[in-house]
Amino acid sequence: MTNRKELSRFLRFSAVGIIGAVVDFGTFNLFTLAFGVPALWSTVVSFTAAVVSNFVWNRLWTYPDSRSKPISRQLGQFIAVSLVGLGIRTPLFAVLEPVLIKLAARYVPVQTLSPVFVGHNVALAIAVLVVMMWNFFANRLWTYGDIS
Repeated sequence: MTNRKELSRFLRFSAVGIIGAVVDFGTFNLFTLAFGVPALWSTVVSFTAAVVSNFVWNRLWTYPDSRSKPISRQLGQFIAVSLVGLGIRTPLFAVLEPVLIKLAARYVPVQTLSPVFVGHNVALAIAVLVVMMWNFFANRLWTYGDIS
C-alpha cells in the first residue's frame, strides 16, 4: 500500500471492520449467552449481521466513489466474498474453540471470566482478523474494483 489513497481506504475499511466486529461479537454473545444457541450457529448468525453492517458502511464511507456498478451487483459480490470468508472462518473457529476453551480453563482464574466465554471470544477474534485480510483484498479487487 504505497498509495496514500489506498492506505486511507484500508484504514476506513479497518474502522468499518471494527464496527462490524462490535456487531459480530455483540450478536454472538447475545445468541450464545442470552438465547443458549450453540456457538457454531451463533457465529454464523453474528457473521451475517456483521456483513450487512459492513456492506452499508463500506459503500457509504470507504468506497463512496464506487458507483459505476448497480448496488444489487455490488451487494452480490460483497456477499460472495463474505461467504468465502465464512468458509474460512467457520472451520477455523471450530478448530480453535475447543483448544482455547481448554487453555482458558487452565490459565484464566476461575473468579474472572468463564473459560467458555474466553475460548469463544478469542477463537472468534482470531477468525475475524484472518477473514478481515481476505475481505479487504478480495473486495478491493473485485467488489470495488471499479475505482482507481
